[in-house]
Amino acid sequence: MFGWLEKRPFFFAVGVFVVIAFAGLIEIVPDFAQASRPVVGTKPYSLLELAGRQVYIKESCNACHSQLIRPFKSETDRYGMYSMSGEYAYDRPFLWGSKRTGPDLHRVGNYRTSDWHANHMWDPTSVVPGSIMPAYKHLFKNVTDLETAYAEALTVKKVFNVPYDTDIDGDGKIDVKLGSFDEAKQRALKYALKVAKETKRQDLVNMVENGKIPEIVALIAYLNRLK
Repeated sequence: MFGWLEKRPFFFAVGVFVVIAFAGLIEIVPDFAQASRPVVGTKPYSLLELAGRQVYIKESCNACHSQLIRPFKSETDRYGMYSMSGEYAYDRPFLWGSKRTGPDLHRVGNYRTSDWHANHMWDPTSVVPGSIMPAYKHLFKNVTDLETAYAEALTVKKVFNVPYDTDIDGDGKIDVKLGSFDEAKQRALKYALKVAKETKRQDLVNMVENGKIPEIVALIAYLNRLK
């Protein structure tokens, strides 16, 4: 058989290609499938975080900020551990970005606080002198759209099997609860009150205590999640 192939270069080349391709698939596919699974500790977005992510997209934050740290020393020295594919398991769509007018935000939750974000979004130059980022004062008055965020959570749960209401890491506790909208809203308000108090702005605290979550609070909850 091998003698027959050696006399026919075309079929010999095809045979070599098939063998190498098959071997490559055997090596690559399992590793790729493993890498795309959620990294240990990665959980679905809570309702408030998901609402904040929608604000992030609505305000086109991804037009100036990436969420993808490449495995280069210059990047990891500045932003932290390089990004892993499994960290995006619950992101739809991905917000990798393709431009950095501002810094990468994939690990921003590790080095910025809620009050820093609040001050920065209210007046960027007050914390970053010379910043060209515009102020986002409207986010301090706009009310978060929890209904749309809840609808998205239900969609990703049913269509993409995002494991809400399950014990993801095996510690015997439900990791991220969804339940009914009223239940999810109450949890979001409790979470929002914590974030609002961290901003040290009484106006935000007052809004949350009155049952309204400012978009800035939801956005900060989302940014704090990025670690």
